[in-house]
Amino acid sequence: MRYGDDVITRIVHATEGGGINELRDAVVDDVNDMLLPVLERNSVNMDDVVAAVISGNTTMSQLFWGLDTSSIREEPYIPTVNIFPVWRAGAARIRINSQAPVYTLPSVGSYVGGDIVAGVLASRLHRSPEIALFMDIGTNGEIAVGNNEWLITAACSMGPCFEGSGIRHGMRATEGAIESVKIDPVTFEPALGVVGNTKPVGICGSGMIDAISELFIAGLIDRRGKFAGDIITDRIKIGDEGPEFILYRGELKDIALTEADIGNVIRAKAAIYAGVSVLLKEVGLSLDIVKRVYIAGGFGNYLDIDKAIMIGMLPDLPEEKFSFIGNTSIAGAYLCLLSRNMRQEAEEIAGKMTYVELSASRGFMDEYMSALFLPHTNMDLFPTVKKAYKKSP
Repeated sequence: MRYGDDVITRIVHATEGGGINELRDAVVDDVNDMLLPVLERNSVNMDDVVAAVISGNTTMSQLFWGLDTSSIREEPYIPTVNIFPVWRAGAARIRINSQAPVYTLPSVGSYVGGDIVAGVLASRLHRSPEIALFMDIGTNGEIAVGNNEWLITAACSMGPCFEGSGIRHGMRATEGAIESVKIDPVTFEPALGVVGNTKPVGICGSGMIDAISELFIAGLIDRRGKFAGDIITDRIKIGDEGPEFILYRGELKDIALTEADIGNVIRAKAAIYAGVSVLLKEVGLSLDIVKRVYIAGGFGNYLDIDKAIMIGMLPDLPEEKFSFIGNTSIAGAYLCLLSRNMRQEAEEIAGKMTYVELSASRGFMDEYMSALFLPHTNMDLFPTVKKAYKKSP
């Protein structure tokens, strides 16, 4: 992360800054630093570990290999490789048996890598006849749509706001993070849920989504995410960055959500929703055809579906259609570690996936601009939000 919160910054450092070896060392060192305590805790000798599987996005997989990443961010956005040969742990510098094979899950395109292939494998959507939507929400929002006959995939840059970066009091979902918010529609006093049930020290992604949806329904912000000028409450004040809503008053500092923070979240949620819209239009389908929505990634575990729909981040579908499936990059890597058949299946998934490069899509920017409102420019796409909005004060 010291080389950049997002893959583009890391690519620039690797290519223009000549830091590819630094980045490769950082990746390998981190893997080994995580590996050592696992081996010690389970009393396993490193020479007894006889296989390894690497699952990551295209950029991180190529950095692990020490490959040139410059073509990932340049037209026509084609990575150096998508399929990686198996190599030995000694050559990969992984501290296990030096002759152990190291398998890297295949990538699909510049911004859809082995982590998404692993996710589709773990979700099993490629085995089912029903059409499903797979979403991995993070700094990049990766999306896949399809069934056992076809798969289409894309990725959009959401930025690191849901992981706390670029947000005034943002943080990851660790102890002290505000993870849920409820605002009284009359008094505007917030009730907070905090990770670890301690005093709040910041706010994580799920807390931001909750707060924005609550501010919206309470009428404290408008559909553009701007604070209403006609509501008087001591919870809204003008800070160094403009208007902000105080979530928690602390002895040393207040924790607030600023108008700039809200704008960052709206841009992030617009990107993922626009990506879903473009993919479905590419295959001539509407959201009605989607029978199941799989939400992957650690962030998904804390997500409130209703609140995410309220801000227009997730499509307005019945809650029973959504499933949280956790860190599917790890789950898919685990399957591939244990089974030759799963490794073969992962490569078949990668081969079936049609990759849509949203950077080159003329329709993406139109969809993105339409989604830069709460929940969307077209309220009819969000009937449950429209209904709640009419009832709000």
